[in-house]
Amino acid sequence: MQVNEDGRPAEQRVVDALYGRLDEQRAATRDRLAQVRRAGPSGSPQNRSERDAFATLYEDRLAQLEAVEDRLVFGRLDLDDGDRRYIGRIGLTDEDQSVLLTDWRAPAAQAFYRATAAHPDGVVRRRHLVTRGRTVTGVEDEVLDLDLLSAEDADERLAGLSGEGALLAALRAGRTGRMGDIVATIQAEQDRIIRSELSGALVVQGGPGTGKTAVALHRAAYLLYAHRRTLERSGVLLVGPSRTFLRYIDQVLPSLGETGVVTTTVAQLVPGVAATGTEDERVAEIKGRAVMAQVVERAVRDRQRVPAEPVRVRVEGRTVVITPQDVAAAMGRARRQHRPHNLARVTFVRDMLGRLAQQYVDQLGWEVPADERGEILEELRSHRDVRVALNLAWMPLTPEKLVADLWSKPHRLERAAPQLSARDRALLRRDPDAGWTPADVPLLDEAAELLGEDDQVARAQARADERRRAEEVAYARQVLESSGSSGLVSAELLADRFSASGPRLTTAERAAADRTWTYGHVVVDEAQELSAMAWRALLRRVPTRSLTIVGDVAQTSAAAGSRSWARTLDPVLRGSWRLEELTVNYRTPASVADAARRVAQAAGLPVSRLTSAREVPEALVLEGTTEPELATLAARTAAKAVAEVTTSEGAGRVAVVAVGGRVPGLLAALADAGVEVAAGSGTDAADLDAPLVVLTPVETKGLEFDVVVLVEPREVGDGGAGDLYVAMTRPTLRLHVVHAGDLPAGL
Repeated sequence: MQVNEDGRPAEQRVVDALYGRLDEQRAATRDRLAQVRRAGPSGSPQNRSERDAFATLYEDRLAQLEAVEDRLVFGRLDLDDGDRRYIGRIGLTDEDQSVLLTDWRAPAAQAFYRATAAHPDGVVRRRHLVTRGRTVTGVEDEVLDLDLLSAEDADERLAGLSGEGALLAALRAGRTGRMGDIVATIQAEQDRIIRSELSGALVVQGGPGTGKTAVALHRAAYLLYAHRRTLERSGVLLVGPSRTFLRYIDQVLPSLGETGVVTTTVAQLVPGVAATGTEDERVAEIKGRAVMAQVVERAVRDRQRVPAEPVRVRVEGRTVVITPQDVAAAMGRARRQHRPHNLARVTFVRDMLGRLAQQYVDQLGWEVPADERGEILEELRSHRDVRVALNLAWMPLTPEKLVADLWSKPHRLERAAPQLSARDRALLRRDPDAGWTPADVPLLDEAAELLGEDDQVARAQARADERRRAEEVAYARQVLESSGSSGLVSAELLADRFSASGPRLTTAERAAADRTWTYGHVVVDEAQELSAMAWRALLRRVPTRSLTIVGDVAQTSAAAGSRSWARTLDPVLRGSWRLEELTVNYRTPASVADAARRVAQAAGLPVSRLTSAREVPEALVLEGTTEPELATLAARTAAKAVAEVTTSEGAGRVAVVAVGGRVPGLLAALADAGVEVAAGSGTDAADLDAPLVVLTPVETKGLEFDVVVLVEPREVGDGGAGDLYVAMTRPTLRLHVVHAGDLPAGL
């Protein structure tokens, strides 16, 4: 690594020019947006739709341009053919469409991440530009072929090796409470995974600190860039372990030029369901078992019941009989359609009404043609006793009603789940008004899939929409060609925005509101925590099975989670998945990583092979005390750590990690010490922007801090060895362990 201080003035001129071009494009986009908005809502519906579509287009482009302010350009490639190529967050061209800045995702930028001295890939020199705001603060070079350096760079042959490099500088920087992208420091093994093909399921296994989450996010951004036409209408879904985690990563994709990814947790998969309840881990494990799919299916079938005796109903002075034989025959016909319960019920009811109408006509003494029986059918349909009898035979249901009845009515669960033990069924019992829990959501999704909705009106509307669409696509293509905007959006996407007047929802917004939406690609972080039922719910949303699955089976906390990728994925993906491994721990100091590995191995966890990228002096501190003094010591240690790591720019974050039962006492001790703690500490809504937060081990998943104060590690390990492994591997500078009891094996 060569640090060339004299290179900064020249690079500053380039950076100034690139930011100047960015500002020009921002101004031009704002002007176009203002012109569209000034046009107002007048004109024909088609004209209003066109304006709304272009307003959305310009708003999306402006959001992209605004989001890439920080470190717009971060690299330069000097090639053996004399070409010089700057690498940045997005691509920029001049007015003649000559490339000024190459998007990091473009094939032309790949050598920036993969070139080595052994395999230079045509690169003579790779330069890292270190910037703060719009100012170049450092220039660091990696010379891959000294013999090919130009004469003007000859002095650089003698430059002394110094500096820590872009990667180590990023690792040493204080945390900010929000995850930063790694676009300037992607390593070769990470780049290979990020640019892996779209098709199929890719599993990325990696121990703590290997950059799994960063790789997943950058892969989402890369796929949206490389497969824009494929993914722009269907979208990309990113599933994280908690709301805290999603807030932690929420700025990464916009900073990479992407704003259209839907982010969610499993608990938020079903729109309209607030899964904020809690329950015993044993209950969540039962609900997550694969066999629960059969339980839900049997519960649905249980609502289709043939009456034991005939039901007689008086209608307008005549008696019609709902016989078990007729009900069974109508049910058989409806089931042969293989449609969801509520949709098949339409067929069942229509069949039964036809049979009852025939009985009614037979009693009239004269024949009524089939096309003239409307009044009779309507009279039967609206008769209360007929409705009650048909509902008892084939009950219309909502997913919420079906699942709530399973938990609150033991006789229904016993009929639906004979394979569960009496103990398991007793654990599932709860009050009918109890709130939904995250483990309920995959079951509600399963029920929604099996029940369906009566879609007769929707199908009629779909036929009308389909007729209009061909006309709208043709019109949109003409608009794009005449405006010169054909490279910014497809005719199909613009036609979608034309299809109604008024502001339209983005693809991400529409997808997030639609339970049945299917995505072009799904990214799952902390995937080892997902139950078998959660996997069913996710795979339902990506019929192409195009997934990026990242996690570490040694860090599994959930009782229903994965201990082996093969055992989890083979039943649902039939072996059609491939495995990549990340092997370098960039985050955790070597001494802390080694201690965590020993603890995990002593507990029998399947620990991945890892190499730590750096040593940090005094990174692991163990301090014993008495039980009465434990919370006070933790508070004092946390306060000292906050003072040490907080910078003038506001960076530097500390976490106190303990089992849930200790959180109230720790919060009280911190308050007594006058230490300010983040709002929401100890909940799924913790404020990570604050310098200090108190979290349980599970709540730290996917997060990182400068310093972690770990309280009573044996208690954490008793809750699950994976929890302790997670908690120990969150810090980037120091792990300070405070304890009153014995330390776990390996520590």
